[in-house]
Amino acid sequence: MTDAMPELSLSLHKSIADVPAEEWDACAGGANPFVSHAFLLALEESGSATAGTGWLPQHAALRDGSGRLVACAPCYAKSHSQGEYVFDYGWADAYERAGGDYYPKLQVCAPFSPVPGPRLLVREGSGVPAATLARGLAQACGQLGLSSVHVTFCEEAEWDALGEAGWLQRLGTQFHWHNQGYGGFDDFLGALSSRKRKAIKRERRDAAASGYTLRTLRGREITPAHWKAFHRFYRSTTDKKWGRSAYLTPRFWPLMAEALGDAVVLMVAERDGQPVAGALNLLGRYALYGRNWGTVVDAPFLHFELCYYRAIDFAIEHGVSRVEAGAQGEHKIQRGYLPCPTYSAHWIEHVGLRRAVGDFLARERPAMRREMEALAELSPFRRDGEAD
Repeated sequence: MTDAMPELSLSLHKSIADVPAEEWDACAGGANPFVSHAFLLALEESGSATAGTGWLPQHAALRDGSGRLVACAPCYAKSHSQGEYVFDYGWADAYERAGGDYYPKLQVCAPFSPVPGPRLLVREGSGVPAATLARGLAQACGQLGLSSVHVTFCEEAEWDALGEAGWLQRLGTQFHWHNQGYGGFDDFLGALSSRKRKAIKRERRDAAASGYTLRTLRGREITPAHWKAFHRFYRSTTDKKWGRSAYLTPRFWPLMAEALGDAVVLMVAERDGQPVAGALNLLGRYALYGRNWGTVVDAPFLHFELCYYRAIDFAIEHGVSRVEAGAQGEHKIQRGYLPCPTYSAHWIEHVGLRRAVGDFLARERPAMRREMEALAELSPFRRDGEAD
């Protein structure tokens, strides 16, 4: 690593299986399933995050002089910028036109998952700052001839630490629902303006009247038949949006479900006992994370019911603090999901490209903050003193 901390050594691993699960999870902390050893292993064993898909695992492991794992990070050498949700295509294009090679780059993330959470995973009580692991990643970038390191959808504290260490900081926006101690869905509706409350009631009523059986399933309640159908839903969504093969393979869903157990929550619509639409969520310690959605039918408001409203129902029933409904979607605001910042940090080796990207981000960050402020004005919640 460095002269200041010679007792620490950093290694990169081509499979998460090379790092014992108990050691990895001792650093990951257990609050966010997307950085758990089990989730990352399912991605690799299913053939979803592999060298063949342009996601070569290079997981970072930082060990002390006794060999104990004190920090780690889910890392991938990338030959493209797909499946990341923090878009750097413009940076890659500019560098390539200038004669440089932007790929391969090192991506620190939960693959295919725009889910905020910890990325620089430090064992509690180790005394190792997250910035130490970041410094090791930057050194590895230079030694391996990579163009850059990208830590995407990290936590704000990590973002601050990386910024202080000289990394470039970027802001994004998502829409999250926050549980204000509601006793039920009607309590949530009571916090909304009358017009918004009526609109949501109408959408839920129309979804319920569609003729489909709507169910919330968890853990072992989800059968192999559900996963077979869900992969079809997933492909329907990805094919419509991008017109190309999806990353997640049919094997991923049952592998992930077996590994994560009751953390897997599936909202499903059925017709004559057969699934026709579904929304996948993973449950963390503090949040329900909406991840994938798809359908093979066209029914009014079924998407909103399965992805947003039933997630709120689940969060209220189980005392979950918030629901994070994935990337994009300003339409979520009117359904109680308000804008929240997301964070990423970037280390770029080439001084000229680093300067250009830094100038761009210095302009983009205040623009993003202004946009979030404007979006917050669209909140459906009643303001203080506003009549019902």
